[in-house]
Amino acid sequence: MKIVMAVIKPFKLEEVRDALTTLGVHGLTVTEVKGYGRQKGHTEIYRGAEYAVSFLPKLKIEVAVPTELVDPVIDAITASARTGQIGDGKIFVTSLEKAVRIRTGETDGDAL
Repeated sequence: MKIVMAVIKPFKLEEVRDALTTLGVHGLTVTEVKGYGRQKGHTEIYRGAEYAVSFLPKLKIEVAVPTELVDPVIDAITASARTGQIGDGKIFVTSLEKAVRIRTGETDGDAL
């Protein structure tokens, strides 16, 4: 089992969710986050004054999946979240040692 964590632009959430649903991914966690990458933020002009925006709003999506679904999930997220612009986001994959469904006590693959 693996955890796939993707940091994406907020307006791409519905497209990513739809793409994951078609793969059979039943649950995901979404968190509002702020950060920057290589672009180190940007400047905006509001009422004639220039402001530096250092941390850009993003969404972090976390999905626990069986190991065999990792590559299809990465492909689905990449295809649905891509705009071709700077700041499209990143995907990270980490190992998941154990999962337990609290309500039923199911473990590992059955808990997903």
